[in-house]
Amino acid sequence: MELSDLQTFAAVARTGGITRAAEELNTVQSNVTQRVKALEAEIGTPLFERHSRGMSLTGAGKRLLPYAQRMTALSREAVLAARDDGEPKGPLAIGSMETTAAVRLPPLLADFHRRFPAVRLSLRTATTADLVASVLEGALDGAFVAGPVAHPDLVATSAFREELVLVSARCWTGLAELRAGTPESGPTALVFRTGCTYRQRLEQIFIDFGWPSATRFELGTLDGMIGCVAADMGVTLLPRAVVERSAMIGSVSIHALSPAQARVETLFVQRRAGHQYSALGGFVSCLKGHDEVIAA
Repeated sequence: MELSDLQTFAAVARTGGITRAAEELNTVQSNVTQRVKALEAEIGTPLFERHSRGMSLTGAGKRLLPYAQRMTALSREAVLAARDDGEPKGPLAIGSMETTAAVRLPPLLADFHRRFPAVRLSLRTATTADLVASVLEGALDGAFVAGPVAHPDLVATSAFREELVLVSARCWTGLAELRAGTPESGPTALVFRTGCTYRQRLEQIFIDFGWPSATRFELGTLDGMIGCVAADMGVTLLPRAVVERSAMIGSVSIHALSPAQARVETLFVQRRAGHQYSALGGFVSCLKGHDEVIAA
């Protein structure tokens, strides 16, 4: 059983399709397809169900996935541990929600780069679900995700506290007016793709407001999201700090929510590994000492 086949299998499982996995692995789709088929042939059973919306794991695939994640992560950790002489250097792959990357991370990343210039830091944005999966399988060394996260193989450090707000076009000055001026099913919910914690929160808020059948419209970027809100295409849920620092703040209205709906903690998660190599240790030390941590 080839490790590269398991890495490819885990990427397809996480992204839900050949195309996205190929983009993430920086390879061609035919290579991904070939490796998945080779692994299925070796095991002797299908690992994915193919359908029009992508690919989902079979029972066998679900049983194999945690082993593939552990083997992939262990392989990367072994290489990093062997190279680690106590001086932070080399590659460090960090993941983040796009909202956190846009507002909270620039000062932290700049501070880290000044302190540890020999570390080659890379940052990837994705949903909380994708980020957690990437950390578990070792594709990322750590990631900023929306809490709570409870997994026996992960260690979580509190990073930032956010206030979530409902964001609408400027023409809606209050929640009462929004609820009265939209269809019975509610306004369109502008969301990131499945796996985003803020999307799950917004869907629950819509249920609380009596809008369980509201239309969902997926967007891929933060700027696109706020732009569509400003154009009165629908409403979304975002951290207040993100909206207030947006160039389009004058074109949207911010609606406060109850504390139970608004409070969310951003966590930095990493694998509960036996060896904490120096580059990641340096990053965590910067995080814990940064001014915006927890006090945000």
